[in-house]
Amino acid sequence: MDLKEKMDDLRKYLHGKKVVVAFSGGADSTLMASVAQEEAQDALAVTVDNGVMPAECVDNAEEIAQKIGVKHLVVHSYFLDDPAFKINPPNRCYVCKLKMYQELDKIARTRHYDCVVDGTNISDLLEDRPGIRVNLEKEVKMPLVKLGFTSQDVRNILKELNMDYNPSTTCLATRISTGEEITLYKINRIKYAENLIKDTTGMEVVRVRRSEEHTSELQSHQGGLARIEVEDVDKLIKKDLLHYLDLELRSAGFDRVTLDITGYNDSKEDIIIYKPCTHEKNRIMFETDLPYPLNLPATCQELESLGEVKCSREMGVAMLEVGGRNITLFAKGKIVARKVKDREDAQELLVKILPCIRR
Repeated sequence: MDLKEKMDDLRKYLHGKKVVVAFSGGADSTLMASVAQEEAQDALAVTVDNGVMPAECVDNAEEIAQKIGVKHLVVHSYFLDDPAFKINPPNRCYVCKLKMYQELDKIARTRHYDCVVDGTNISDLLEDRPGIRVNLEKEVKMPLVKLGFTSQDVRNILKELNMDYNPSTTCLATRISTGEEITLYKINRIKYAENLIKDTTGMEVVRVRRSEEHTSELQSHQGGLARIEVEDVDKLIKKDLLHYLDLELRSAGFDRVTLDITGYNDSKEDIIIYKPCTHEKNRIMFETDLPYPLNLPATCQELESLGEVKCSREMGVAMLEVGGRNITLFAKGKIVARKVKDREDAQELLVKILPCIRR
């Protein structure tokens, strides 16, 4: 399906509905809010300021909503007051998203909207995002998943429409390794460090991740290690600049400062691995490894919408056939498909399977 067809389907999906849009001002939610403003009977974009977002995030969301022309509401909720969030568990993103979407659900119900929609797309399902469970539990709609939009699709459409969006909308709590307590002191130092690098270099996307790795117990309590990630590493490879940033970040309380020379890249690369089928000419297979284990019984139940499923909990395997293509899913997260025709065929098959996956 080409982008025009996907956009036509998205317009049809939203047409005439009353929707609350989970809105960060990032690429996905900007596209969703824009189409909702055009097609929905009533659209309200809602941004939750959780107290741990980058300084410019809420301001940018307000500016983008104004450009789109969509009604916009900012809800202020201080997540650091919640011990379940502050302890920074492995499912922190689930805890955070649940709190956000509880706010949106309350708004939708009290103002008589049909549903809440967000910008989750197919590419997001290839990543370890515990928060996606909240969409299922709170019945938050994911039109971009339903219609097969990838992250690259969204960016291509916004570029074609010449539409601005905020390239940096992730919560600053994601910069702190899970298991380490999230405190206002740590958040403020990370915020200062990222703003310093942005102001000094002009780069829009900067991550300063804090960890207690390779630090003593005393050091980790005080400051920990700062790992800098930027899109264009070459802009930082200057002796005087690195020396300046090292001094400034140490002065701000970090014990050590490092630079990730691989750079930061939030684009989802195609992780399908293609292999030739030796037993059948002109056929190939693909495999992909999801970064999380599957809830196999729940996944099998969802896969029944695609065809007959053979599910073995003991072996940790589910098998089904879709349009002559054989698919095997393993509880550890691997997906293997045989008899696909080409890259496009594999992509279409993956788009059908991923929304059925349950963690």
